[in-house]
Amino acid sequence: QVQLVESGGGLVQPGGSLKLSCAASERIFINSAMAWFRQAPGKDRDFVAGIRGSGIYPNYADSVKGRFTISRDNAKNMVYLQMNNLKPEDTAVYYCAADRKKGQIAVDRNDVYWGQGTQVTVSS
Repeated sequence: QVQLVESGGGLVQPGGSLKLSCAASERIFINSAMAWFRQAPGKDRDFVAGIRGSGIYPNYADSVKGRFTISRDNAKNMVYLQMNNLKPEDTAVYYCAADRKKGQIAVDRNDVYWGQGTQVTVSS
């Protein structure tokens, strides 16, 4: 069974930090590009950060560069998103995604497994 489970969301003040985690089933995690997306109310689901199966060459949306860091632990089938200096505009549901094809350098958002999402709210 395909499984991606996010955790770590919550309410944080502007300037604060959160670390999101995504636990993946081994079958879909190994050698798969992974990514985080987010969706604010009334808006499209947008790419936030991605990472290859090897863990090298992470890439980021311009809006989060320098503030967010994506990483993965291939021994634990986990992917993380460290979010620092959070802003109110970062408020959204954050989704973990795994590419359905093995060995890709980036996630194809039209051909991924999705997690159920975790809410991040940045507010004072």
